[in-house]
Amino acid sequence: MEKKLVSSGTPWEEKVGYSRAVRVGPFVEVSGTVSAEGGTIIGEGSAYDQARFIFSKIEKALMLAGATMQNVVRTRMYLTNIQDFEEVTRAHAEFFSKIRPASTLVEVSGFVDPKFLVEIEVSAIIEE
Repeated sequence: MEKKLVSSGTPWEEKVGYSRAVRVGPFVEVSGTVSAEGGTIIGEGSAYDQARFIFSKIEKALMLAGATMQNVVRTRMYLTNIQDFEEVTRAHAEFFSKIRPASTLVEVSGFVDPKFLVEIEVSAIIEE
């Protein structure tokens, strides 16, 4: 099976050695995604705004891999403060209320920048 690597162009991808998304056959995995663009944190201080931006960023990566949000079968959401779960799940519902993928939400001790409140990754399967 062919492997397609999707890049968002951040310097971290080459430095760390990862891709924004990888497609192998009908399977697409999107890396853990935070709310940053061009070195700027988007939605600083708001878990809801960060989650919405992240889901939009994930949607773009899926499109580059030949998938859509409709193809998502699993979401994984990591929060630094579990009290933010309502804000993050509200954003999740805006994208997935009809799709209803399997989902995980957990609290973690932190991310590389303490201004990041949320990190999200998804798995998708494309019908061939």
